[in-house]
Amino acid sequence: MCYNLGVFKNFYEVVRGIPRGRVMSYGQVARLAGFARCARQVGYALHGNPDSSTIPCHRVVFKDGRLSPAFAFGGENRQRELLEDEGVTFINSKVDMAECQVQDIGGVT
Repeated sequence: MCYNLGVFKNFYEVVRGIPRGRVMSYGQVARLAGFARCARQVGYALHGNPDSSTIPCHRVVFKDGRLSPAFAFGGENRQRELLEDEGVTFINSKVDMAECQVQDIGGVT
């Protein structure tokens, strides 16, 4: 159910809406796209990002603020550079989720 292009398009639409300087977790993206149990598939979809100029996949991180070790961005160092350039703050090696995470509708994170 979570592995078709239609579902991936829903994920991409949610990610397009993440403001500069903010992040969402994979689980948030899945929930907001209407597929709450498909967080892992969000990662698969972003790995195959068809348009990085309009789908800012670097703004999606693990729920604890860890960055993706995947090479889709050029590795986690590149993801961190992109996020820091947008003003995202870090505590040690993790995104400061309390400061930078987009809050879902109804406060669910």
